[in-house]
Formats: sequence, C-alpha cells, structure tokens
Amino acid sequence: MSRRTRLSARASRVGIASLAGVALVAPLAACSSGGDGPRDTLVYASGDAEPTCLDPHVGGNYPQALLATQVLESMVSRNDDGEIVPWLATDWEVSDDGMTWDFTLDADAQFSDGTPVDAAAIKANIEHLQDPETGSSTGYLAVQQIDEVEVVDATHARFTMVRPDAALLESLAQVWVSIQSPAGIERGSDENCLAPIGSGPYVVDEWVKQDRIELSRNPEYATPPGGEDLPPENAVASLTWRFIPDSTARYSALESGQVDIIDNPLPDQITAAEASEDLDHLDAPRPGASNRIELNSGQAPFDDIRVREAFISAVDVDSAVSSLFEDTAERSTSAMSSAEPLVQQSPDSYVFDQDRAGELLDEAGWDERDSDGIRTKDGERLTLRFPVSTNQSVPAEQALFEQLQANAAEAGFEVQISLLDLSSWYEALAQHEYELVSAPYTKIGPDVLRFLYHSDAIEPAPSGYFANAAQISDPELDALLDSVGSEMNPEARATATTAAQERIAELQVILPLYDQQNHFLYRSDLEGFRALPTVSTPWLADVVAGA
Repeated sequence: MSRRTRLSARASRVGIASLAGVALVAPLAACSSGGDGPRDTLVYASGDAEPTCLDPHVGGNYPQALLATQVLESMVSRNDDGEIVPWLATDWEVSDDGMTWDFTLDADAQFSDGTPVDAAAIKANIEHLQDPETGSSTGYLAVQQIDEVEVVDATHARFTMVRPDAALLESLAQVWVSIQSPAGIERGSDENCLAPIGSGPYVVDEWVKQDRIELSRNPEYATPPGGEDLPPENAVASLTWRFIPDSTARYSALESGQVDIIDNPLPDQITAAEASEDLDHLDAPRPGASNRIELNSGQAPFDDIRVREAFISAVDVDSAVSSLFEDTAERSTSAMSSAEPLVQQSPDSYVFDQDRAGELLDEAGWDERDSDGIRTKDGERLTLRFPVSTNQSVPAEQALFEQLQANAAEAGFEVQISLLDLSSWYEALAQHEYELVSAPYTKIGPDVLRFLYHSDAIEPAPSGYFANAAQISDPELDALLDSVGSEMNPEARATATTAAQERIAELQVILPLYDQQNHFLYRSDLEGFRALPTVSTPWLADVVAGA
C-alpha cells in the first residue's frame, strides 16, 4: 500500500446525553411544558413539497434533506469556514494515488435502534445508494466513484475507488449520503420510507400524510457534528413537522404563534419579519449551483448557440430580480452559488441587449414574425416550453419568470409557462418536453458542475432523473469537469473549476438568476436555531423554545 497522508482528526466532545422523547402534540399547537420554563415542542412548517419517502437515499431532493437532517447523520460534516470536519468518522487517510480511503469510525456511535454505527453499516449504506433498486439520484451520483467498501474491522472502513475522487468528502457530508441503520434498510423500502432509522438527535414517531410528521428526542444521542457540544438539556424534546404550501397561511401561522419556524417565505414577509420584534430571519443560501434557467441545447431551437444567446440577451434579469425580491436576493452571473469559495462570476456573458437578440435571431433564420409578433422559421413559431414546479418555485420567482416571458416576447420568443406539481414536472423533464427549465440542485463544492454539465450526466440515474437538464455535451468542458472531479491537488482543481465556469458561460446554456434562496423565519423566543453549513438545512437539535 502506498504511503498515506492523514487529513483530519475529531476534536473531543463535551457533555452528556439527555432528554427522552415526550408525547405527540395536536396539529398546529405549540406544546408548553407549563409554568415559565421552555416549551417542550417545536412546530416547523414547510412550504416545500411533502416528500413521498423520508429516506433521502431514495430519489434525493431538498424536502427530504430538511427533515432527514433531524434524524440521520453523515460520515463527515463541514464547519462555518467551509472545512470538512469529523462526524461519524473521526479520522480518514487517503493514499497518494487517491485510489484508497481509510475511515476510522466513532466507536461509541449507535443508531436509535441500539445497533452500532460500524464499518458494516457504512458498507451497507454505500451499497444501498448504489443499488439501482433503491432509485437514488443525488446520493447515487455522489458515491458512483466508490468501487468497493471493505470492512477492515468494526471501526475501520476502506473505500477503493474507480478513480480518484477529489469531491469524496464533500459528497459524504451531504444528507443524501447520510448513514442509516442496516436493520432499518432491510425492512424494505416501503417501511423504511415511512421512518428511516438513524443516529441523529430525533426519531420519527408518526407520519400523518398530507398533514404532519411527529418526531421525538433520541435519548441516546451522543454524536453532534464536528466535535460540537451535545444539545442543551432544555432543548426542545419533540418536533411537529407540518406541510403548509400556501405562503400566506404559513406566515400567518408563524405570526400567530401556531408555528415556530417556516421556510420559503415571500420577499415582503422577510422584510416584515426583519422589522418585527417577535420574528427573526435566517438567510442560509445553499451551496453548489445557483438558481438558473437551463436552456435545452439537445433539441431545436436551442441546439443553435445563436438562438440561446439571443434568448439570454432578450431578457432583463437584473430589473426583474431588483423589483420582485425587495433586496432579499442578488443577481448571479455564475453557474455556482456565491456560497462556494471558487465561484466565478461572468457578468459580460449575460448582458440585456434586445438589439443584439434581434440580430442573432435574424442571423439564425428566425427573421419573420407572425400576426402575434412571434418569430417564425420555415413556418414554425419560435416556441419555448417552460415547465415550472410550484413546489420548488415561490410566487416571487414565478412572477420573475413571467416578467422574463414578457421580455422574450418583445424579441419574438413565445415562452409557454406551465405550472406543475412536482411529479408532473419530473415527468416533463423525463420526456424532454421543455426548452427552458429551472432545476434547483444542491451539492457541496465545485463538483456540482460535473454533476450538472458533464455529458455523462445526460444519462439518467436509477431514479430516472438526469442532472444535465441543459443537455450539453462538450468535449472541452468534459475534460475540465473531469479535472474538477478527480484532481487531488487543490490549486489544479481550482484552476479547472474557474475554466469550467468560463466555458459554461461561453456555451450560453444557462441563464443564472440568483443564489438558491434558503430563508427561514422564526419566533424570536427561540435560541440556538441555525442551519448546518453542509447543505444549509435547519438544525433543530440545539433549539431552546421560550415559554
């Protein structure tokens, strides 16, 4: 075996395990412990789509990650400086050629069913993610470079790689690759989807579909991330997780004290909360990709770069973001989130210029207009289908899309916006019934670019979802993205990341909008509420709720 380089070691933990679970609470009621003490129960209301499965290995979307963060833990985490830190794995070493990783596990870690978080469990989880029958997408892509997991002994797992994976630790920090009890997995997908078993601070007690999920404190919890202290003894002992899709109803429930925390607030609600003495605001933009519109370059009319550039030139994103988001979002001109240290903005590639749009469309042969003002070519209208997921797109963003639709019409594009539920939206993508699409994607680190824009990502994952919605296949870009994914030298990887972002801008396959919005509003009597600096999901284990 080649000489190895030790990368990290866990800091010591402080504190003792505490707090057993308490009784369930009634819908939309905050349960009090009585007297002047802290409340026992916290109510969280989500505007995201209710998951169809609580196991984040299955599929792998953000609504799953929100709740799974409270139940499951990952092998490693990330601190506020963006550095990878220990979690269930206390140490790791990588061989000089990047082909072998050895992980040391916390000998005291155990799942809430009492079974150990050992090397056999790590092996079972990686194999579960890689099994096509699981139907994973996000997690599957994250671990696809792992060839085999060897159980060296109970606290040592060895990963043998297909190729060097510079993003392995970033991938393992994500909740979609979190570690579950093998006994829970072995129950089968139907049962595990209802209540995955983890080593996290809470356990799932009951899921009343279309209404709420009840969770209670894991009394044996002992493994906070990154060597942090255990939750305080008076932290909330149970959670009620509600689904309130209507933004106004969700905010009203927060204002009235029926719920303690909401996500996906509207821009004017954020502004109002910041001016309120009763509410606070947490802005936690997601890492990985920016919010952007993908242009489907795999089919007409966007198989012609001139038409792609014309559309990008035809729409005024700056004005739309400024007018609709009330300074709660800033314009992005990058494929990557500004939360990523290696982000490269390219403002010169995304300039509003309708005259330029017209010249490009004339040049591309779309030089006639019909009675509606829509450009035509060989008798066909310049029509762009734009499916929008109402579960993933807040009303302000939908209004932005409509404003861009109006801009594009002036240049001669007919943009057909279809508001769809999440399953219908996925189906539209699977059938390639789109020319434009806004497809959120969250991943730690620059390897998100490879997930989204490498030609390999045109092929669907076992779940049927493909990440390369732009359908771009460019050998120059592929070579850069291969380096982003496999280059173990940080400087070389950074150089490739910058070049890849520049190439994506040159190809005109996306229209960046702003960072993926991740705002939380919460009652000001809550202490300890924060987002994990992994994929910016809420961490509720430390929250103390005032009386």
